[in-house]
Amino acid sequence: MSGVEVITFGCRLNTYESEVMRSQAEAAGLNNAILVNTCAVTGEAVRQARQAIRRARRDNPHARIIVTGCAAQTEKQTFAEMVEVDAVLGNEEKLKSASYRALPDFGVSAEEKLRVNDIMSVRATAPQMIRHIDGHVRAFIQVQNGCDHRCTFCIIPYGRGNSRSVPMGAVVDQARNLVESGYREIVLTGVDATSYGADLPGTPTLGLLAKTLLKQIPEIRRLRLSSIDSIEADQHLMDLIADEPRFMPHLHLSLQHGDDMILKRMKRRHSRADAISFIEDVRRLRPETSFGADMIAGFPTETEDMFANAVGLAEEAGIAHLHVFPYSPRPGTPAARMPQLDRGLIKERSARLREAGQRLHQAHLDKMVGTRQWLLVENGGLAHTENFTLVAAPGLRPRDLVQVAITGHNGKHLDMQLLAADAA
Repeated sequence: MSGVEVITFGCRLNTYESEVMRSQAEAAGLNNAILVNTCAVTGEAVRQARQAIRRARRDNPHARIIVTGCAAQTEKQTFAEMVEVDAVLGNEEKLKSASYRALPDFGVSAEEKLRVNDIMSVRATAPQMIRHIDGHVRAFIQVQNGCDHRCTFCIIPYGRGNSRSVPMGAVVDQARNLVESGYREIVLTGVDATSYGADLPGTPTLGLLAKTLLKQIPEIRRLRLSSIDSIEADQHLMDLIADEPRFMPHLHLSLQHGDDMILKRMKRRHSRADAISFIEDVRRLRPETSFGADMIAGFPTETEDMFANAVGLAEEAGIAHLHVFPYSPRPGTPAARMPQLDRGLIKERSARLREAGQRLHQAHLDKMVGTRQWLLVENGGLAHTENFTLVAAPGLRPRDLVQVAITGHNGKHLDMQLLAADAA
């Protein structure tokens, strides 16, 4: 192979950072290299990264393999000891061109492979400028990194460090850059995006940032948020939901569970009632809003009744896009030291929660039939509605905005009939 290939795992923030990594590595003159940007959310994510590294080495025996990302930050020795790996970069180092110019030679020891600093010492997130997100028709912008909260199940603060925000002006410049490159939808992303601005002068909020972007860059046709913590939603954000048609009616919530005792043991800052109240408030302001949510099945000490409360919350809230994670103990987290459930039980409850999510998704698809929707056309003959429902859109050009009538669904995606196109 030649050039730089990037293999990305995990969140949208990683997707964005992979483009920065590619740019910085190429600027450093790196060639014949594979960058693996890992995720540490679950043990399964780490296993998949290790598997991908071994496969990359088999397929590219002479390439340089550099591993980075959250799993490399939290389990650096694990990756440094892999014979397939030539270097391990931390989450801060991966974004700097100098890191790729200072890589060790092939065949060095595990310790010599490591370029991983103390992520907790990082106090700022430098703005990055990119013009392209490979393989995507919507553009992601990092507005924040790290997290100041310490949920008992979560390893991510130890991979990302404490919360730090990108200055508002830099976010506006990056958004304008991407819009000039032809992107019509912008997605604001971060580790704990709704904590945006607490460390900046004047303490601006995520909602104010979104308002500012839409005001200063009228060419943005659609603006989304990646994932939010509802307890941190500010009034500016609620104003956008109520009054701004370019702010998309879909919110992905970090719910994690639906039982108050488990939420306390997780050290979450919201209650079941808080979550329901927020969803009701949003739907009152904008009824067409759909919700996604992350939920964990099989958290330590979870009883059958507690699990039933999690399923019940998803059903009561009408979560259309439920992302289920089987609980996975992460070394060094408080939850890993709590009484654990049997892995078979965790797997069984995960399957039941996914089944509930599938029923809710079917109900959501049923309600969409007969409506008119604007779609952003994507690669591979697919598109998403404004409320982030998948639609089959064969024969249409990626990045176009089109209006369609929803004629039915196949249980996975909606079917449509084209009404109008806005290709400007």
